[in-house]
Amino acid sequence: MANLTVVGLTKRYGRTAALSGVDLTVKSGSLTAVLGPSGCGKTTLLRCVAGFESSDAGDILIAGRSVTSLPPHRRRVGIVPQEGALFPHFSVFDNVAYGLDRTARRSGRVEAVLALVGLADLAARMPHQLSGGQQQRVAVARALAPRPPVVLLDEPFSALDAALRTDLRRDIRDAMLADGATAVLVTHDQNEALSIADDIAVMRDGHIVQGGSPVDVYAQPADPWVAAFVGESVWLDATIDGTLAKTPLGVISVVGEPGGAKVLLRPEQIQVSESSIDQSQSAVVVRQDFFGHDALLGLRLSDGTEISARIIGPSAPPVGAVVGVGVHGPARSFKTV
Repeated sequence: MANLTVVGLTKRYGRTAALSGVDLTVKSGSLTAVLGPSGCGKTTLLRCVAGFESSDAGDILIAGRSVTSLPPHRRRVGIVPQEGALFPHFSVFDNVAYGLDRTARRSGRVEAVLALVGLADLAARMPHQLSGGQQQRVAVARALAPRPPVVLLDEPFSALDAALRTDLRRDIRDAMLADGATAVLVTHDQNEALSIADDIAVMRDGHIVQGGSPVDVYAQPADPWVAAFVGESVWLDATIDGTLAKTPLGVISVVGEPGGAKVLLRPEQIQVSESSIDQSQSAVVVRQDFFGHDALLGLRLSDGTEISARIIGPSAPPVGAVVGVGVHGPARSFKTV
């Protein structure tokens, strides 16, 4: 196991800055998700760490040793690409064993990592005999086999269907934890990052704009952009006085930076109940997005303000219903919105 440290990493393509002084620390034995939209620089960061791209400035250290000037094969970094990229004419065993010396092959390491990823019984199969999820498991096993100090995962679940993706990313996270790997996952999928990462680094325009645990990034976004990108947001016009904010939902408590004219709530903070004449706040359901385990309701308040509320469970009020609304927990304010 080893720490990965990126210091002031800069990469330009002509006049375009793909990375602008990126700093990142990944703790030994942990998984950090680099989360951001397409074009933000996250794949360039991954390629620079792997050695596939040269940086213009900055340093990359693995276990405290600079690898910035080393070629890819001397960095000992494991790679899990998007599509697995298995050798089609090699068996599962030989794909995983590729690059291992004879001693390592005989040591049982291949069998051990195949067991970690749940493929102990498929060593003799050929890649074309595997499902997409199984191919990605082989790719992870191949990356882990040489015991690299760092493993890089380049959106490895993006081509899989939703149900398979959920199970696979949990299993692979458990396998890496069991093997003690230090890993970086590049993804644009906020649910993926929030569900399996120890830490998240949110990227925008070549910068890491916030880092921290999934809970901290979601509950305490650094700015309105992060708030909108990581999870659904409910923005309300507000007049803030100390720890209280006057909003279309009434007076609610508020935390964060003073000086904003809007406050942030998450949809799960909006409480929905059957409407009654003694309630001060009511709303009309104008949209219902049903997901089985929960539903996201679009609500219109009496002054025309539209908000979203998350309802847990299979039952939700239908479109057109009048409901009561309230707020659980404090809103968050920012200096600028």
